[in-house]
Amino acid sequence: MDFTDDDLRNSRFRRVDLTDTEFHNSDFSRVQFRECDFTGVVMRAVDLVDVSITGDIKNLVVNGVDVAPYVEAELDRRDPDRIKMRPLDPEGFRVAWDIIERRWGELVARARGLNPGLLHESVDGEWSFVETLRHLVFATDAWVRRAIQGDPSPWSPLDLPWDGMADTPGVPRDRLIRPSLDDVLELRRDRMDGVRAVLDGLTEQDMDRFTDPVEGPGWPPPRSFSVRTCLQVVLNEEWLHRQFAERDLNLLDAGSP
Repeated sequence: MDFTDDDLRNSRFRRVDLTDTEFHNSDFSRVQFRECDFTGVVMRAVDLVDVSITGDIKNLVVNGVDVAPYVEAELDRRDPDRIKMRPLDPEGFRVAWDIIERRWGELVARARGLNPGLLHESVDGEWSFVETLRHLVFATDAWVRRAIQGDPSPWSPLDLPWDGMADTPGVPRDRLIRPSLDDVLELRRDRMDGVRAVLDGLTEQDMDRFTDPVEGPGWPPPRSFSVRTCLQVVLNEEWLHRQFAERDLNLLDAGSP
């Protein structure tokens, strides 16, 4: 298919496969990419000015220099707690979870000082504060209660999968409900206590153990995962979404949704 000299401004592409597509002399000004896979992308003779990139960045070579290690080192320098989100042993996971609990506690206390309506406010199309908490309940249900503990259907009606996940029978995804912060926090505390219980009993042998595949629809798919991998996913989700939530609260607090 050829789109030479076509005007595709203001188009919307969702779940479109553009693998091996070529773009020449094309204008991408103000284009937004969300949850897109850029593995193997090559850009030559491009103007990359005033660009914001967030995501999993590895082997990003800019003008012959792999900048990813510099980015990682700078992020670690800015927040030393970030290094502790890559634990190597059970005690490291427990220390990391201590940090997660403390920093989420601080952020929730700050959120309580805002108008409750703002906690359902989306900033730049991202999840609201309450939706973020609902997604973290889903992440715990998926990777701890389902993958590690073997419950094939651990979901709460308030669980919120990521937007790109296909609708799955039995897995809730209600974007219209507006539960109170206290209702979501009660559910979240239950799930966080569950993670704490797993970590309190975690041994080195447990970390290297592989889970039994859980049958039935849901996430993750019915495969075997190391317990280490499952817990690392939960840590990553908790750390990254706290950053996103803090960023958005800053804007909401300043009156700039």
